[in-house]
Order: sequence, then structure tokens, then C-alpha cells
Amino acid sequence: MAESLRHLVLVLGDQLDLEGAAFDGFDAAHDAVWMAEVAEESTHVWSSQPRIAVFLAAMRHFAVALREAGRPLHYRRLDEPETRASLSAQLAADLAALRPQRLILTRPGDWRVLTALQAAAADAGVALELREDRHFFTTPQDFAAHAKGRKGLRMEYFYREQRKRFGVLMDGGKPLGGEWNYDVENREAFGPEGPGFDLPQPPRFEPDAITREVITLVRERFAGHPGRLDSFAWPLTRAQSLQALQAFVRERLPLFGPYQDAIWPGEPWLYHAQLSAALNLKLLTPQEVVTAAEAEVRAGRVSIASGEGFIRQILGWREYVRGIYWTRMPAYAEGNALDARHDLPDWYWTGDTDMACLRDAITQTLAHGYAHHIQRLMVTGLFALLYGVEPAQVHAWYLSVYVDAVEWVELPNTIGMSQYADGGLMASKPYIASGKYISRQSPLCGRCRYRPDERVGPQACPFTTLYWDFLLRHETRFADHPRLALQVRGVGRIAEAERDRIRAQAAALRSTAT
Repeated sequence: MAESLRHLVLVLGDQLDLEGAAFDGFDAAHDAVWMAEVAEESTHVWSSQPRIAVFLAAMRHFAVALREAGRPLHYRRLDEPETRASLSAQLAADLAALRPQRLILTRPGDWRVLTALQAAAADAGVALELREDRHFFTTPQDFAAHAKGRKGLRMEYFYREQRKRFGVLMDGGKPLGGEWNYDVENREAFGPEGPGFDLPQPPRFEPDAITREVITLVRERFAGHPGRLDSFAWPLTRAQSLQALQAFVRERLPLFGPYQDAIWPGEPWLYHAQLSAALNLKLLTPQEVVTAAEAEVRAGRVSIASGEGFIRQILGWREYVRGIYWTRMPAYAEGNALDARHDLPDWYWTGDTDMACLRDAITQTLAHGYAHHIQRLMVTGLFALLYGVEPAQVHAWYLSVYVDAVEWVELPNTIGMSQYADGGLMASKPYIASGKYISRQSPLCGRCRYRPDERVGPQACPFTTLYWDFLLRHETRFADHPRLALQVRGVGRIAEAERDRIRAQAAALRSTAT
């Protein structure tokens, strides 16, 4: 009689690390690995073709790595006729056949997935051991301890604690360079000539046979999904991700800081890292990314402003949003503090709009599955916030279209940072601005039929109209807000007739969504 399977290690599409916590104590003679490609992971939100392809191709490459490492693997492909539609259904079917004594799982990045797998294990009567994910500096328990007893949460305080705790960019007990935050130095825009011809491009990883097979599958199986795969060249393996990391710290990190908020049409990457997908798939660890960036600062090849600005994204925001997610779910996903009820305009799925900045950001997103943080926060996110889109719809769009979108990171950034739907738990104010902000950060307003300094009339920028409409709608709510009161006071100087014109033009924008 064959010996029973001791442990079945469940590996999800964002857990592609041979050294992951779920593999601690793995014995190839007694244990096996389980992975599954299922349709639900691409359809519970209408995922873009680039996002689907990144996950599937990275999973299939990881399956090769597992087999090369000699780890028994039960892998269910999407294009196999017997594959079930959901992870829980597939796991239930495979548990009946494999009959393991125990399941082992590293904490998923999605509350929905965690509860579904826990339910499937319970229904099958198999114990499931949940292990913490080492691809973070901190744990949800660490964040809960940080948050306990505080009247409010602010990333900056959390970030400083982690700098001290892990000795990152520290000079003894003080921050390296004398300051904790160099944001004030990192807000430059490109001149009229743009970033120039010597802008270093991130490495391209041309699709190999495995990836080409996935691209064909996605184009056929998900033909009705948004996005394109013509330029698909993401890092999908550990080796490729390390290459991408080294190229970034060597070639683009030196100017990441000054230009991290800048936008230039036709240049999707600029000085950004293109590492978030590899980090979120667990092909890179945040520890090695931070170490690589800090080494460049200490060697004098990168300024403290650029290095700190980048490290803050990893050691600060990335850890902070994960803490928010796991200490506030599942109720957090339902947040709608500003009572926003409008539908997301259809052109968010096509880019077919007269607004040059939105057209540029959305068409870029559909082509590559990528846009940098200012395009997300202060272009696509800002418009949705001012327009009054229901936050759940904004969340679903971001989760759908970006290749680095895993719910633990995407949801708090959208609900909290972008849409202020949590009422200020995560962000100290709504990030609102008129079209003038975008005109300072990019040349796109000069290529647009709208004028950012006009709030009513045929050439009025929709951002500017909706900005003033937002302040009018929420005048009472934010009248005494410490960081928004000055903007609200500007509304008080607007005559009633002008207020009516703003409201009417905003209503017309929502009815046409041009």
C-alpha cells in the first residue's frame, strides 16, 4: 500500500518563491506541491490580458523551477478540460484524490482567496496550517501593535519606526543625511524637451516558449478582456527579476527621486523601477530590493533624496498598506465615506476620451498593464474621486488592469489613498487638485482641447470643474479640516451664480462622460 501524502503545500500565483515559508521542512519523499490555474482568478474582476498573462506565465515558469528542484508537483492548467472554475473547487477535487494529512499555505494576498481555501479545507476535513509571509519586513501582528491605542494612523510614523527597527538609512540613532523624508526635493517636472534621448529603458524580457504559449491562450480564452499583449516583456522568473533590480539601481535610481512625480507622454517607465510585479509575485524580496538601493546611496552613486524616496515606497508604503488591509478586512472593502455613487465612465476601459492626460494614462495602462504612481493617484484616481465614482468600482478597475495588482496592496491604495473612502484612516486628506496640478507635472495640457485654468465654459478642464464641484459638495464636511480648510475657504468667495454654473457643468460632464 502506498504511503499517504504528509503535507500538500498550496502555492498561489503570487507566491513564487522556492524559499517561501510554506516550504520550511519540505520533504520530497513525503510532501508535494499544489498549484492551479483557474478561470475565476481572471474573471471575479474583469482582468486585463497583460495581468492574466503575467500571472499565468510566471506560474508556469515557477512550475519548471519546482520540478528542477525535485519537488513533487500537482499542477492544474487552465486549458485542461477537467480544471474546475475556482481555486476552492479545484482544491476540493484534488483533496479527494490526494488525501493529504495536512495542508500548508503561506498567507495569501487576498481575503477572498484565504477564506475560500480555508472553507475548502474545512469541508474536506483536512487541517490547514497558515504561515506568515516572509516577503515583508513586518507582519499583520506588528502593524496591529503599532496601531493599538493611536487616535490616527499615519504612514510617516510607521515608516520611521521601521527605519529604526531594521537599521535602514540610519547613521547610529539618526536618519542618514539628517532628515527622515526628502519629498520636498523629489517633485521636479521635465523641461520642455522632456527626459531626453538618453533616458535609460528597463530591460525587456522577450517571451520564451512558455510565455508565448500563455499569450496565445490568453488571446483566445480571454479575447473579450481589455488590454493588449503586443509589447509584453515583463520579468517572470527569479533570474529575470534580479536582472531588472540591478538594471534599475544602476541606471534609473539616481534620477528616480527628482522625477518620480513627473509625467511625459509616450514614456511609460521614465525613471521608475518596474519591480512591483516581481515583488508582488514574490520573485524578489523587499529586503534585497532595499539593500540594493541603500548600497547605492552609501557608495555615493545615488543621492539620499532618490534613495530615500524609493526605499520609502518599499519599507514604508508597501508595509503600511498591507497592515491596513489585514487589520481592517473584510469591512474595509465596503468603505464609501464620501457617499460616491456614480458609475465608472466606460472610457476607463478604452481610453477613448478627449482629456489628454487620461487618454495617455489609460491607453498606456491597457498596452502595458502599468502606470506609475502619480498617473494612478493624480490622474485616473483623481478624476474618479472628483467625479464621485462608487469606490468599489474604482477598486475593481485598478485590480483588473495592472499587472502588479494583488488585493492586499491595491485595495488600501484605492479605497484609502486614492478615493478617501475610508474617511481618513489611511490618508490625512483627500488628494484633490484641479487641472493645474497636471499641467505642472506634464506637457499634456498643452496638447488637450481643455484649459486647466478654466472651471466653466466650453474649454473648461473637467478636472478643474469637478475640483470646484467637489469642494462645493463637501464644503461643510471639510470646513474645519486641518489640511483642506484653506481650499474650502476658496469656495466661500464664489458667488452663488458661479456656484450654479459649476454645478451645472459638473452635472453635464457626468451625463456625457467625455
